[in-house]
Amino acid sequence: MTNPPLQPGRRPALVERRYLTTFILITSLFALWGFANDITNPMVAAFQTVMNLSAAKASMVQFAFYGGYATMAIPAALFIRRYSYKRAIMLGLTLYAIGAFMFIPAANYQQFSYFCLSLYILTFGLAFLETTANPYILSLGDKATATRRLNLAQAFNPMGSLCGMAVASFIVLPGLLSDARNAAGEIIFPTLSAAEQAEIRVHDLAVIRDPYVAIGLIVLALLIVIAITKMPATGSQGPKVSAGETLRRLWRNVEYREGVVSQVFYVAAQIMVWTFIIQYADNLGINKAVAQRYNIVAMVMFLSCRFLGTYMMKYISPGRLLFCFGIGAALCSVGAIFIVGFAGLCCLVAISAFMSIMFPSIYGIALDRVDERDCSLGAAFLVMAIVGGALMPPLQGMIIDMGTIGWLPAVNASFALPLICFVVVTIYGFRSSAKFNNRKYED
Repeated sequence: MTNPPLQPGRRPALVERRYLTTFILITSLFALWGFANDITNPMVAAFQTVMNLSAAKASMVQFAFYGGYATMAIPAALFIRRYSYKRAIMLGLTLYAIGAFMFIPAANYQQFSYFCLSLYILTFGLAFLETTANPYILSLGDKATATRRLNLAQAFNPMGSLCGMAVASFIVLPGLLSDARNAAGEIIFPTLSAAEQAEIRVHDLAVIRDPYVAIGLIVLALLIVIAITKMPATGSQGPKVSAGETLRRLWRNVEYREGVVSQVFYVAAQIMVWTFIIQYADNLGINKAVAQRYNIVAMVMFLSCRFLGTYMMKYISPGRLLFCFGIGAALCSVGAIFIVGFAGLCCLVAISAFMSIMFPSIYGIALDRVDERDCSLGAAFLVMAIVGGALMPPLQGMIIDMGTIGWLPAVNASFALPLICFVVVTIYGFRSSAKFNNRKYED
């Protein structure tokens, strides 16, 4: 959809009034998948105890969760090309609700694989929502403000994340009887009889189940609201081109191609930092419920710096800001690795401040020069890049299971993986700023 020409001397609005209702509704989706993401991260530690799993096996929760993105992103893009953004959103919300409600039989059967399957289906819905919502937000207004608009919408993602973390920290994790400890701080669950463990497991799996059922009901309510709301047709309309033509154009776009690779590494780093902060704190003798509160502090920093970063983009190009934040995240990762103790935990928490602008900035930079006809498929590959969150956490879990590496606790040494990821993101920020000469985005 072509935007009307601006009057001389007038700056483009960040969100035009005619798009405001749609912008608000679509932005609410960012909070919904933020909730799912960040109530699920602590479940790795929860399942590890409740189901007597190794860190590597428990991290299969993340493999299932982010594997769903990789499976469904391309079908979602093809669905958008054939139908519309609105229909894709409605289908995504339907799949989200189905996956959430599947936690009911999963808890009844007490099978870890069933929980993984439920999350896998749930993220089919999230893949539809992310593949749709991100480019839709970019299209709701002038292209000059697109990256800032996406950063604003993405700022509501950590609000949902904070809700998910709060539910995990104050309801789920404290309610787990399997995490009870003796006077020495050791978990007593493995020492109980089989009958006692079975009784506790029934209780704990119900505690894990209930928040997913509740969010499933909220998703259904939003589905009804969106179904009856008229939404503008932008971006997905216009001349249709073959998928082959689109793929060839995307491949020739170096900025886009490198953006997809950078997004893989960024998402991997984000999920590792937020998933294993509990294990890092546990190594310092902090129980799961208290450790999750450090995740909440990290998310507050993430949210605050997302708004700050969005404002800074009025004066600093997204590529240059990404480069600076990448350096900050890498330095904090070094501290988390080599400082053994509470100061190292503080460094780990501080990484979130620098991650704040990374996902939407990489996304906006990568799609900046993508033809409008190719945006849905281009967005799909950027959503597929979330598969980084499926591949890297199990590897980090394997490192953590080693106990120690040289003079370092293995959990400290494992954060060398996020460090490598942040180096890749920093390089992309530098290249997109220097080589591609990103312009400033002003409203």
